[in-house]
Amino acid sequence: MSKLSTTPEAPVQVRRLNQMVKDWIEQLGQIWVEGEIAQISSKPTWKLSYLTLRDTQADASVSVTCSTASLRAHPLSTGDRVVMLGKPAFYAGRGSFSLWATQWRPVGVGELLARIERLRVALAAEGLFDARLKRPLPFLPRRIGLITGRGSAAERDVLSVSQARWPEVDFQVVNTIVQGAKAVSEIIPALESLDADPTIDVIIIARGGGSVEDLLPFSDEALVRAVSRATTPVVSAIGHEPDNPLLDHVADLRAATPTDAAKRVVPDVAEERRRIRDLRDRSAAALRRWVDRESRIVSDLRSRPVLSDPMTPIRARAEDIGRGRDRLRGAISRRLEREESMVAGLRGKVSALGPAATLARGYSVVQVQPRDGSGDQVVTTIEQSPPGSQLRIRVADGSITAAAMGVKPAD
Repeated sequence: MSKLSTTPEAPVQVRRLNQMVKDWIEQLGQIWVEGEIAQISSKPTWKLSYLTLRDTQADASVSVTCSTASLRAHPLSTGDRVVMLGKPAFYAGRGSFSLWATQWRPVGVGELLARIERLRVALAAEGLFDARLKRPLPFLPRRIGLITGRGSAAERDVLSVSQARWPEVDFQVVNTIVQGAKAVSEIIPALESLDADPTIDVIIIARGGGSVEDLLPFSDEALVRAVSRATTPVVSAIGHEPDNPLLDHVADLRAATPTDAAKRVVPDVAEERRRIRDLRDRSAAALRRWVDRESRIVSDLRSRPVLSDPMTPIRARAEDIGRGRDRLRGAISRRLEREESMVAGLRGKVSALGPAATLARGYSVVQVQPRDGSGDQVVTTIEQSPPGSQLRIRVADGSITAAAMGVKPAD
């Protein structure tokens, strides 16, 4: 379509504008569209029926026009998820856009589950469900964030069970739509807000079960990726056992029901007190057993002779020392006696061989006094005492000074 040149002086008329838009839209041809039936306006007397087809994952809708006969042949209900074959149409008279539907068919549960399975495999291949990415839950969270429907049974279950288990538990509840096209667009901002709050220690996303169609938002790829980016531990409490939504796989903990989530996140104060009592009793019993064991060891030690009478080994050793001392003294005495006998024998020998004994038998020792005064010398030859030499004669009881009158050689 060529560009239309207009000016304030030469504007295009509305009918011309609508006709141009109609001509351009009708060139698009037929297209298959998927969505959820949000509204049906039809009467048996009408030739045409009017529907509103809503996007399942965003706040967007389109008007649909179909023949009433086709709608009676293939009836639809509000909330049905369908795929429609239609041709975009623009009604120039009132300037409205609509999809002229000629065929439609419901999207079955099997097909929905197949789509979810394909998405699950793709996300698992990216590693979003890796167990190593799971964050542990705190033992006693300071504050718990809860995302659930307003006034829902899931909200009542989580709050009542948590408060019964720990009355001081603190919750920040964010109410959102939990099914339908607007659910994801509300849950993701609530999750990001709670995740950014430093006082929130754990986040619970809760819903009390539902059909596969009702739980489709919890298998939405955008929500799954938002949970994977969260730094706060997230608990999935959707409560749908047969077919788990993808949120269960990416969450840090999957709870079977909202009640189970409360039990997994909030400890039971009565149970914890019982455990403390048990631990206290066990520790006291262990301490008593240890004291009894040590007391028996001390009693056994005290019953031993060395501890019952500590002086016994000292006395025994004293007796040994006394006997050893007596033996040592006896040995020393005997050794002294032997040595004294030996000394006496040697003394007798010395006395017998000494000059004093010889002198006592009547002999004498003659010494000459040299003229140079070098000291007396024993006279052993006549040459040592020529006549006139001064002599000193030693006898047993003294000495005699004499002079040599003459010398006479031996015969």
